Amino acid sequence: MDYKRIKTDNFVATRDLNEFDEETDNIYESLVIISKRANQIAADLKEELSEKIQDFSINNSGIESSEEFFENTEQIEMARQYEQMPKPTLLAVHEFLKKQIYYRLPEEKHEIIQ
Repeated sequence: MDYKRIKTDNFVATRDLNEFDEETDNIYESLVIISKRANQIAADLKEELSEKIQDFSINNSGIESSEEFFENTEQIEMARQYEQMPKPTLLAVHEFLKKQIYYRLPEEKHEIIQ
């Protein structure tokens, strides 16, 4: 998913707790869902960023010092772009409140004792 295209706030805002438990009827379940989604987003972003950094290190293997400055400016610009993105937690909260997260609860097994 392209997280750069999601339009959400870059700052933390106070939210009404009733918004979070509308769908699950339990605020704690909602927070678990949001936290797991935030971990998924963070892992995706980390993998994407490490691939791009690896591309720079492969391309920098035999360059002159004048070209090195140009490559560093590209790396700095890429780093700025990732720093300006909303944090994974904010993205996960946005997706949850917009009902864009698919989740399922494991089946509860009840044993019948006779």
